[in-house]
Amino acid sequence: MTAAPDFDPGRLRAFLAARFGPGETTLERAGGGQSNPTWLVAHAARRMVLRKKPAGPILPGAHAVEREFRALAALADTDVPVPRPILLHEDPEPLGTPFYLMERLDGRVFDDAALPGLAPAERRAILLAMAGTLARLHALDPDAIGLGDFGRSGDYFARQLSRWSRQLRASPGPAIPDLDRLADWLAERLPPDDGRRAIAHGDFRLGNLMFAPDAPRVIAVLDWELATIGHPLADAGFAVMPWRTAPDEYGGLLGLDLAACGLPSEADFLARYLASGGAPGLAPFHVAFALFRFAVIFVGIADRVRAGTAAGADAAAVAPLAARFAARGLAAAGLDA
Repeated sequence: MTAAPDFDPGRLRAFLAARFGPGETTLERAGGGQSNPTWLVAHAARRMVLRKKPAGPILPGAHAVEREFRALAALADTDVPVPRPILLHEDPEPLGTPFYLMERLDGRVFDDAALPGLAPAERRAILLAMAGTLARLHALDPDAIGLGDFGRSGDYFARQLSRWSRQLRASPGPAIPDLDRLADWLAERLPPDDGRRAIAHGDFRLGNLMFAPDAPRVIAVLDWELATIGHPLADAGFAVMPWRTAPDEYGGLLGLDLAACGLPSEADFLARYLASGGAPGLAPFHVAFALFRFAVIFVGIADRVRAGTAAGADAAAVAPLAARFAARGLAAAGLDA
């Protein structure tokens, strides 16, 4: 066990033994993830991943492991690759919070969009595979896979902007003037509802994808906590953030010589997304909105660092990114920070 869990491992062992029979249980903290604590669990011959809500106070609606599990179950038999869900336990006992178990896959996860250490051709293929996977997600009919009621239809951006603005106002941390300014700009430029409706992942970025060990092929889309019925261009705007942020801003690409590194441009990424069936019409609003949302996520991380309940080992390092992403959002909006 590499890090102390926020629950009693003995109670987890007893739970697994009752569900799956006796056997040795081991735990290892999974790297990455700032929201829901994630553990690699081995019990007898089973290799699983445990995702749970963090201990301590959380914002209303946050850390929705129940929604994650429902999304995984609905997508398990589609052409959008996800780990197969095993069980959802909604009772706070025995671990102190609800949790779920899913299958453990062997693959590669990349946090840095520059993909250091890989050959240039594989770098390009990996980022374009990301685009194709997002297009396949948006091509799914939510009603056909049992997710028709997974979120409200219509006025997606208005509702999301209201939600994330409320979370920003609820933060006990210091004010970020650029983030407030960006929220105002977005509120003044909300696009009319065009009726487009898709499964929106909500956090579709490279670090939430797992690739095959030996090929630039996505084998799992991870972290469905923010998934809902929404507008596909919200995900598309989120997915292109690496081209709008610097390498020290959560592994962005801004300022790099993309061609020399073998990396696709933002236009290349969007062309693959569109060619694979993605939604057209990405505009500055969508990118600025995505950067606003991610900045508010970093505000939440900073709040958890101060409260001592942050899930990620690097939470203290990434928490200050809220202000930098707010400035990037203003740049996407055509405003000076």
